[in-house]
Amino acid sequence: MNITKKQNIIISNPETRDFLADAFYPETNEKLPLIIFVHGYKGYKDWGAWNLIAEKFAEAGFFFVKFNFSHNGTTVEDPHNFADLEAFGNNNYSKELSDLGAVIDFFVKDPKVDDQKIVLIGHSRGGGISMIKTFEDERINGLITLASVDTLDRFPKNDAFEKWQQAGVYYVLNGRTKQEMPHYYQFYEDFEKDHHRFDVERAAEMAKAHVLIIHGTNDESVSMKNAEHLHILNPLSELLLIENANHTFGAKEPWEESDLPEDLNVVTEKCIEFINEKIVNE
Repeated sequence: MNITKKQNIIISNPETRDFLADAFYPETNEKLPLIIFVHGYKGYKDWGAWNLIAEKFAEAGFFFVKFNFSHNGTTVEDPHNFADLEAFGNNNYSKELSDLGAVIDFFVKDPKVDDQKIVLIGHSRGGGISMIKTFEDERINGLITLASVDTLDRFPKNDAFEKWQQAGVYYVLNGRTKQEMPHYYQFYEDFEKDHHRFDVERAAEMAKAHVLIIHGTNDESVSMKNAEHLHILNPLSELLLIENANHTFGAKEPWEESDLPEDLNVVTEKCIEFINEKIVNE
């Protein structure tokens, strides 16, 4: 099967700024289900093994899209590095939901896409964003969360919060790049003024789509209790716990092997099976 890879497509979002997306799909005359991968905090579309996942989904007969949020710290000119820390510091949930909407709007117009079959796959914080978008946008038929948070209220607490409020910025060290990543106080202000919208728990309860929740039992960043909680909130969802899997299911940056790590391969196969069962063949 021949796979088409269109990389670094420019998406324009007048509410934020231009950003990049990739599309992987098989060469066929049939309309294909649209699968959109939503990266998490300090993530980006070309991180680790995401390209291998894209290929695997395309080979399975899907139109697979991954993208960089406009304010994730990458730029149109440099999509592989956090070259714009000012943008990173000015990111917020409103911008991410706007960007995700722009991605959906852009790709549903593609003649190769079946606009009646749209699935989001959100990793980590991207899972929370995807849950909210699934509740808000009735075009979305399926949602898969990978190592997802169950709340977007993940801000500094107590003294650290007061220091953030007073200074207007706090920094988080990126262990891989050794960069000090800024977070401006506007992030919290944006959350607070629209906190009902950013309620992942409410979105999980109300979402009408088919939902699959996947989490590793050895996740060092987001406890698997988040997954169990989301499953309780949405009892029609499916819950899959991967024994001993970490936050990225064995992947890391850079990923230089030609095969997926074992845990991530299991995850990908389960995702494909779920989409075929619940979305394609229903």
